[in-house]
Amino acid sequence: MEKQFEKFKGIHPGIILDRELKKRSIKQRPFALSIAEHPQSFNAIIKGKRSLSTALALKIEKGLGLDEGTLVLLQAYHDIKTEKEKLHRQTPDLTVLRKSLFWDTDISQIDWQKQAKAVIKRVFERGDEAEKKEISRFYGQEKVKSVLQTSEIQQSDS
Repeated sequence: MEKQFEKFKGIHPGIILDRELKKRSIKQRPFALSIAEHPQSFNAIIKGKRSLSTALALKIEKGLGLDEGTLVLLQAYHDIKTEKEKLHRQTPDLTVLRKSLFWDTDISQIDWQKQAKAVIKRVFERGDEAEKKEISRFYGQEKVKSVLQTSEIQQSDS
């Protein structure tokens, strides 16, 4: 990987590519056509909405005179960062929580950290003992106790 791109690890390669094209005063559409790529696909990559395939990365690197593998490595680092972020977005054990407990929302769309207070309140108002125990395990006794004290909901000994 070229040294100048080391600092961009984890950033989508399309963003770096857009910056590189602007730096060289190269327009997207003509460049995409010059490497036999659809301008729409190329634009989606530049906007970070689409991943960069190895084949296309090699064509772009050749077209811009970059070291072979530079953009592929940037894509790999971006993929690693994305996967790590997914792991950090942990969820409680959804097999324990009934979907009917969250009847008014899509349970897969819940941001368990940002909506912690609402989740804790809901489970301790309407959940069974197993659900309360899972939420206590997931958030920790202190956080649950803190939320329940401020909302005056009784915490059972789970």
